[in-house]
Amino acid sequence: MASLTPISHSRSYFTKPHLQIPPPLANPGSSFSLTKSGRLGFRRRVNKMPLKMAVVVSATTAETPRKRYPGESKGFVEEMRFVAMKLHTKDQAKEGEKVVKEPEERPVAKWAPTIDGYLRFLVDSKLVYDTLEGIVQEAAFPSYAEFRNTGLERSEKLAKDLEWFKEQGHTIPEPSSPGVNYAEYLKELSEKDPQAFLCHFYNVYFAHTAGGRMIGKKVAEKILDNKELEFYKWDGDLSQLLQNVREKLNKVAEGWTREEKNHCLEETEKSFKHSGEILRLIFS
Repeated sequence: MASLTPISHSRSYFTKPHLQIPPPLANPGSSFSLTKSGRLGFRRRVNKMPLKMAVVVSATTAETPRKRYPGESKGFVEEMRFVAMKLHTKDQAKEGEKVVKEPEERPVAKWAPTIDGYLRFLVDSKLVYDTLEGIVQEAAFPSYAEFRNTGLERSEKLAKDLEWFKEQGHTIPEPSSPGVNYAEYLKELSEKDPQAFLCHFYNVYFAHTAGGRMIGKKVAEKILDNKELEFYKWDGDLSQLLQNVREKLNKVAEGWTREEKNHCLEETEKSFKHSGEILRLIFS
């Protein structure tokens, strides 16, 4: 049967198209469609997020403010100081909350120290400082090395004081249970728990520069004819020595998690307990 369309017409239709369709656009959300007039139109599809899904995304991306700890904005040492102050009585510190129970918690003016008791206190204190200073020298954890030769060391000063007492005819006793127990605890702690150990390091040294100095002065007035022991003297500017150690402690704590910091703070009460047992020797 003969073709109804001439070959020449058929060829011209394919070689000269009447309509050129542009290549697909990069936006998959767009499409072409015919309008009512028969013209080719462009239509953009807008993908709308369901309202329910939008609410869920908004809720999950919103950040919940983290709890701020007292003193945290000033550095971790301020957090330790805040916790320590809470364990003082009102007579010892305006931030104190502890109820007076033991003799050493009473106002210093009411103390009744003895020479023998004070010597026991000094001997046990020396054992604790010997232990602390030995631990930072050996540095089972690298962070301990930061606290070598800070200028706060007390061991050599106490050795001089005990020698002076010996020259005065007093017998120097052996360390007693409070000092021995605390020294052993510090050794064990330092080998496995650096956060807890540094809590004790901070409280022992910093407490001595504050309340410790007041105690030393009052004891000297009562039983030492106002003699100032080497234990209460520092070489250099004490405030600067303390600031240097604060900065080191803050720097070390920057590498701790919040859980590790809290663990350190929780050790404060044990530090006070051991130090209080040694302080109580003054009245023995």
